Amino acid sequence: MGVAVIGGGTMGQGIAYVFAAAGVPTTVVEPESARADVLVGTLADRARTGAERGRLDRAAADALPGLLTVVSSVDALASGLELVVESVPEVPALKREVLAAAEKREPRLLATNTSSISIDALAAGLARPADFLGMHFFNPVWSLPLVEVVRGAATAEAAVVSARAHAAAIGKESIVVRDVPGFATSRLDNIAAFEAMRMLEEGVAEAEDIDKAAVLAYGHPIGPLRLSDVVGLDVRLDIARHLSTVYGERYAPPALLERMVAEGRLGRKTGQGFYDWT
Repeated sequence: MGVAVIGGGTMGQGIAYVFAAAGVPTTVVEPESARADVLVGTLADRARTGAERGRLDRAAADALPGLLTVVSSVDALASGLELVVESVPEVPALKREVLAAAEKREPRLLATNTSSISIDALAAGLARPADFLGMHFFNPVWSLPLVEVVRGAATAEAAVVSARAHAAAIGKESIVVRDVPGFATSRLDNIAAFEAMRMLEEGVAEAEDIDKAAVLAYGHPIGPLRLSDVVGLDVRLDIARHLSTVYGERYAPPALLERMVAEGRLGRKTGQGFYDWT
């Protein structure tokens, strides 16, 4: 019966893309008309590029636009979908509001794409927390092969099995972690990113050389500063502020990060971050 993704931002688009590319009818909820109007075309262009590079079957690329539907509100979603993934900004109150509305559409599985917010805290306002969990995707979703499945205290085993099956159906590997702040991947990823930012602040090396060290010495596919630009420095800052309330000073936002976000240099999406993306 298909899936739905709530939120047509960077992550929401990526999640919608991988499901549609796998042949799954996918509905995206995006209330902002300017973004909604171009969403299908943007993902169709991505599919064509993927086919040209041999990363996506040509037939799948051609079929992808026809599998995508964009609606302006959660209330417009069909009832009883197999899976609904919420992917709105990392603001707990907003997520709780969106999840409560999504649950009323009675999906078989309800998931949140969060990198740091407690699954139990988000589940507290739901009528069926057993059918709710975290499905943490990674940016760019079409390239990175992992989905982190986060089990809340009330999450049923059947929900975990279902989430892993959905991940496998779109060609992703999955890991299962319990609901602790930052889960597994965000704690690892962000501690490296924040340390790289502090090294840049201290003049240890230029951004390109810090990233090159991570790529060449440790086999990372992308350096922590370039990855931060891709993720969004505003997203990094939100995560830092949240994790520092739990784990203390080691996750405190670097002053450089605070300053760049205040100046509107958010990374790739604004054209300027640690790198020039224009």
